[in-house]
Amino acid sequence: MCTTPDDADARRAIPPVICYPVETLPQPDMALYLAARAGAKVIETVTAAPRDAASFTVPAGHFFRISSVQGPQVGDLNLWNANDLTERFFSGKTRALHGTHVTTGDRLWSNLPHLRPMATVTHDTLGWYGIDQFGGSVHDVIGTRCDPYTHNLLSGGQYHHCCHSNLTRALSDHTGLSLAEAEPHVHDVLNVFMCTGFTRDTGQYFMKASPVRPGDYIEFFAEIDLLGALSACPGGDCSSEHSSDTAACYPLQIDILRPAEGALGTWQPPAANGYDRSHGR
Repeated sequence: MCTTPDDADARRAIPPVICYPVETLPQPDMALYLAARAGAKVIETVTAAPRDAASFTVPAGHFFRISSVQGPQVGDLNLWNANDLTERFFSGKTRALHGTHVTTGDRLWSNLPHLRPMATVTHDTLGWYGIDQFGGSVHDVIGTRCDPYTHNLLSGGQYHHCCHSNLTRALSDHTGLSLAEAEPHVHDVLNVFMCTGFTRDTGQYFMKASPVRPGDYIEFFAEIDLLGALSACPGGDCSSEHSSDTAACYPLQIDILRPAEGALGTWQPPAANGYDRSHGR
């Protein structure tokens, strides 16, 4: 039985403390990145088809842009070190450092023990959205990705074109790994263009129609050599469900851009985290 204590209001009134103050976090040189971006040229374009995924590679010091091209569509993004699949995007630490949703100036961090920036958000045409009256915002690092296991648990059946399976196939096709070998490398995502939050009464994860429209994009600077995979979610704009054969779905476009020679000056990719990994022994 739950009994409310006499000092319940006092306990609730204790002010919060930010877990990871970021004043000492290494900051990206946004002026350098923007100057390099001004002269960058598209060298490759990849399309993630509706209800499917596509892989792409981005050399360190290049940019990649994810665009809405035909209709409102959200995408699930995985990133790996192109030279070492064990280093991959760490949505949990990105969330702890930057918040539940990312935008211009925020970085996507890699998993332990590497813990270094993989990519920096340099442009976001949905940056105007902010946080709405429901607590929703765009580009979240709180959702996991729609997957066939949860679908089977909640609805039964075998659904193969959810984002987890799409990303698994894309990674398998790119690397030559079998599906069974590729699947463990698929990880929690950046939900590109997805509008999400937590309900204030029950704390449940919610989604709502994405504000993205054709011409909107989010763009990143690759801090290290990247292998990416992007799934055009079967939920379309995720206004009703996210594992669906009925939602209107559209492709997403990925452009890789190369800066002009010398535009980055003496810039170098960040080193892996400096912790000595002795763990007290």
